[in-house]
Amino acid sequence: MGRVVLVTGVSRYLGAGLARLLQGEPDVDRIIGVDVVSPGYDLGRVEFVRADIRNPIIAKVIASAEVDTVAHLNIISTPYGAGGRPSMKEINVIGTMQLLAACQKAPSVRKLVVKSTTSVYGCSPRDPAMFTEEMEPKELPRSGWAKDACEVEGYVRGFSRRRPDVAVTVLRFASFLGPGIDTPLSRYFSLPVIPKVLGFDARLQFVHEDDGLEVLRRAVVEDYPGTYNIAGDGVMFLSQAIRRLGRPMLPVPTPAASAMGLVLRRFGVVDFTPEQVRYLTYGRAVDTTRMREELKFEPRYSTLETFDDFARARGLRRVIPLEPLERFEARFAASAAGRGTDA
Repeated sequence: MGRVVLVTGVSRYLGAGLARLLQGEPDVDRIIGVDVVSPGYDLGRVEFVRADIRNPIIAKVIASAEVDTVAHLNIISTPYGAGGRPSMKEINVIGTMQLLAACQKAPSVRKLVVKSTTSVYGCSPRDPAMFTEEMEPKELPRSGWAKDACEVEGYVRGFSRRRPDVAVTVLRFASFLGPGIDTPLSRYFSLPVIPKVLGFDARLQFVHEDDGLEVLRRAVVEDYPGTYNIAGDGVMFLSQAIRRLGRPMLPVPTPAASAMGLVLRRFGVVDFTPEQVRYLTYGRAVDTTRMREELKFEPRYSTLETFDDFARARGLRRVIPLEPLERFEARFAASAAGRGTDA
């Protein structure tokens, strides 16, 4: 008998995409998709089960189907999409607790894959150039998605100690971008005038949606226990991203940045939380050596290529010619590298 895989959050873009990919795997016999709402995507032969992972009924779903692999993607990054911050925390933290309790009781479960985020490293002016998987944040996330992700990972570590026979893979993704996925960053970069915190230039890394789905597929069908940073090659500065779009930039003083984020969120323009404003102030970058050497994964798209593919697909018109801009940025990067070497 082949594998039985359960995918949580199957009504969302990544969950649906992973479920579709797994249908092409010869070793996977059944794919069970779980969510509280019916998916708006064609899931093919995926067996959809309307269930709330916050409810202990999820244990019956896992036990009755004899699920051996659980891909936990039902972790929400924006309060608006969850119906508010309290609901978001319940889904992320309480839902994960219930799911792990169900997995712990099920002897059939042999693998757990969890979608996490590089937000667990926080954002701080004291951050290192690159975070490795072993590093702790300079300032612990205090709210929102990042705080939830830290709690989720804590519960996953506890589960791993109680069930050492289960292979646990935690994937810490950088920010997703691409032609199809909808995120707060994709909406931010689609604004006609893009606000930027005055005096700061955040370092950004992106994961292309196709690379994200492929690494999730690989983690499900192959055995790579451990924690991995997932990001495309290279780093972009926020000002560089805005210049590549050719869009007007609105400098915002630091005290007004949080207020502007609140206004954008209240009017439904961008679901910006305080932690996302902090990210666009300080940025963050992670080391992906383990992804390449242990997970054996090479992203098809770099951070820069991911951003450009997103911009092309969304029809975001460039006012500034791209080739002279690329030459300037290459000279600037080479000059900055030379100064660093001399120091």
